[in-house]
Amino acid sequence: MKLCMIGTGYVGLVSGVCFSDLGNDVICVDKDKTKIDLLKKGKVPIYEPGLSELVIKNHKNKRLRFSSDLKTSVKNSDIIFICVGTPTKKGGSSADLSQIYNVAKELSSSINKYKIIITKSTVPVTTGDEIEKILLKKNNKNKFSVVSNPEFLREGEAIRDFTYPDRIVVGSNDKKSNKILKNLYGPLISKGAQYHDTSRRAAELIKYASNAFLATKITFINELANLCEKTSINIEDISIGMGLDKRIGGRFLRAGPAYGGSCFPKDTKAIVSTSDKFKTNLSVIKTVIKSNKNRSQLLLKRIYNILGKKIRNKRITFLGVTFKANTDDMRDSSSLTMIPTLSKKGAIIKYYDPTGYKKEFKKNKNVYYAKSIREALEDSNLVIIHTEWNDFKSINFKTMVNSKKFIIYDMRNIYSPAKIKAQGFKYYSVGR
Repeated sequence: MKLCMIGTGYVGLVSGVCFSDLGNDVICVDKDKTKIDLLKKGKVPIYEPGLSELVIKNHKNKRLRFSSDLKTSVKNSDIIFICVGTPTKKGGSSADLSQIYNVAKELSSSINKYKIIITKSTVPVTTGDEIEKILLKKNNKNKFSVVSNPEFLREGEAIRDFTYPDRIVVGSNDKKSNKILKNLYGPLISKGAQYHDTSRRAAELIKYASNAFLATKITFINELANLCEKTSINIEDISIGMGLDKRIGGRFLRAGPAYGGSCFPKDTKAIVSTSDKFKTNLSVIKTVIKSNKNRSQLLLKRIYNILGKKIRNKRITFLGVTFKANTDDMRDSSSLTMIPTLSKKGAIIKYYDPTGYKKEFKKNKNVYYAKSIREALEDSNLVIIHTEWNDFKSINFKTMVNSKKFIIYDMRNIYSPAKIKAQGFKYYSVGR
């Protein structure tokens, strides 16, 4: 099939590349010509394991193309995926849909035959209705279908998630588009993916509801970890015991820093904003947002206590600063709260992340990027394991540096307390 992906951010690029790997003719469009030129050269602007290899392979096989010419790309395609950003509005909580509607306006003058217009971006309920209204200003209703097909890709696991999805959600209000899309996803359905055909509005809400529920699981286990620390209980025993219940499941029950990334923070806010619009109170999700916001402050308080409330001139190392492992995404990472706060209190911060230097800390005083784990650990008073990269899971701290004086605060519980303490280090973790 001939597909057009509008937007070469995380969702658009990963989805487009994976669709081309299934044998489809895919053109990825972006108004950023610099990004398009880089992609044509096989250079991928985001960090995602395995993505570069697939880009090079499918571009070479001419199944994958890149362009900044939206009009021509749309005219030459049958299925159009809108994959642009829907960030939180500045100073508010609702989703900024300006990019979505701008694309819809451009599409309205490029429909030369029947097209399926799909929102792949995460959008609030009724967005599809608004897109349809825009398209109807210049087109007959029988020339297009507007469909919601939300993505469920985890950063760092995106290619696997696309290739072996739990479910495929398609929200359409007509049989024609649904039949075509079921055929498009046929190779994934044959591997066991559940195909859920529903209404357009339902599909839009399913994505928000899913992310809000997962955010709730993370927040729930983080709050239980606080209780475990005061009752001398290991939070991991609680997570395992709960996860064995098939009604609950073990995923997203790992205690640690606040949730972050491109989805959970903005999507929990957006679904609350939608509920307010329709005069419905989502009190549970509101509480989740509040609790998660307080999480970084609670962990900072723990840092202060570990250091005897003496922060000035203390040398603090952060191993990992992204919101999770296997991604370079810094959006809403708890490190963006912790590091500037510690810096303002007079601490000297060094950080190492496998994805390199982070411009987000450029303006912070006494915050330095280390080029290796060894360099990051040198002369440190406190080492914070902030992100669960594999690079950090087997460090021999005793042999890595000459001094054994630093304290280790493992925010991801990747080490055995007994093992680290046996090496002669003071060790703290979360909920243990």
